[in-house]
Amino acid sequence: MVPVRESIAWGLFCGSVLGVGLWSLASVMPRLSRPRLVDRVAPYVLDVSAGARAYTARHHVDPGPVLGILFAPLFGRLLQSLAALTGDSEGTKRRLDQAGSHWRVDQFRAEQLVYALVGFAIGVVVVFAVPSMRGMPLVLQVVVPPTLALSGALARDSMLKRAANTRLARIESELPTVLEFLTLSLSAGEGILDSRRRVSAASSGELSREFAGVVQDVQVGIPSATGLNDLSRRLGSTPLTRCIDQVTSALDRGSPLTEVLRAQAQDARDDSKRKLLEIAGKKEVAMLVPLVFLILPMTVVFAIFPGIFVLQTGF
Repeated sequence: MVPVRESIAWGLFCGSVLGVGLWSLASVMPRLSRPRLVDRVAPYVLDVSAGARAYTARHHVDPGPVLGILFAPLFGRLLQSLAALTGDSEGTKRRLDQAGSHWRVDQFRAEQLVYALVGFAIGVVVVFAVPSMRGMPLVLQVVVPPTLALSGALARDSMLKRAANTRLARIESELPTVLEFLTLSLSAGEGILDSRRRVSAASSGELSREFAGVVQDVQVGIPSATGLNDLSRRLGSTPLTRCIDQVTSALDRGSPLTEVLRAQAQDARDDSKRKLLEIAGKKEVAMLVPLVFLILPMTVVFAIFPGIFVLQTGF
């Protein structure tokens, strides 16, 4: 017989799930009553009436606020604990900028907490559902859910780092081409702002999107040097930072930008070649691993084993 407390707990859980599901279904169903006059007039006066906009905004019932009120304190405490555990909010903000994400740090922490809770739930299910886990010591059973929760949070952070590194590598690979395009535009007589606008409109790369953001900042009144320095600070790419420093120095001193950009494009291409040679050297060493530890021992075994077999058999 199922214990009374367990049956009550399951009843509360199933009732809550059923209530939220019925509430969600009722919120998306059309109204069965006849529409009133205000319902028919409000959509036509949205441009001139703030009350009509406020009235039409409340057109369905959302159970989300109720759930938020219920679980917000617990969720907030968990977010604070996760932020204290991981720390380095500035590094997380930089990685979000490098990955091209518009999320805030607290939004990323919330998703990281969701990953941790999912890992914890998986750990609980594994402990109670897998028969082999029941025979393990109690300490190991208790450690499994927190370990999976920590693994989920670290996995989300690792995904962010991978996305940031991938996007930075793409930006650095696009840098020589973009600089050469800017050099051609400046040589044709355009200004630096028009050149960046042309590059951002003609290209669809990651660096071009960043330049498009700088152009928008300049159009709203931010100085060009400030926008470029902010771009350098957000991305934290060494070749791009060096190039932006040279460009801002040339703008301050009145030096010819064409020669500066041409030299920076050549430096960026040389840097790309150097990185390519480093990667090739690492891959060459990695290719020796199966040769030394797999193919060569197997060759020695096939070369020596027949002779040993002949000596043992006496043929």
